[in-house]
Amino acid sequence: MDLLTDEQVQDIDQFILRYTKLQDTMGSRLFNSILNYLYEPVENRPMLDVLHRLEKLGLMDSAEKWMEVRLVRNHFAHDYANDPEKNAALLNIAFASAINLYNMLISIRTWFTKAYPKLELGKELPEIPGNWSVFES
Repeated sequence: MDLLTDEQVQDIDQFILRYTKLQDTMGSRLFNSILNYLYEPVENRPMLDVLHRLEKLGLMDSAEKWMEVRLVRNHFAHDYANDPEKNAALLNIAFASAINLYNMLISIRTWFTKAYPKLELGKELPEIPGNWSVFES
């Protein structure tokens, strides 16, 4: 078995860190922020309810895909130092599921672009979304 170089180990560590941070941020901040912005009740709702609401609104294709991504992320919390085959399998699954995270972000961006064509994504949102004339064509 070939050993990984220091650079390869660093690349894998960065992937794991960024994958988990992106998944955590989407789950803990982005989804709730979207629903809050749309005046959807979010407070104290279970994550599965939030996911199903995003799916129903068309912001997410599949709540189940999110749960799969979350499961992969949770596996990274465990260290399998003595099982390189398990680590390799987990990394392969994570590499494949990273496209799901990307597609979820694209889906959200597409939804907002269509729903609010004048909204400039990547910029500060209006503080009071009650001024909907900003979004009219």
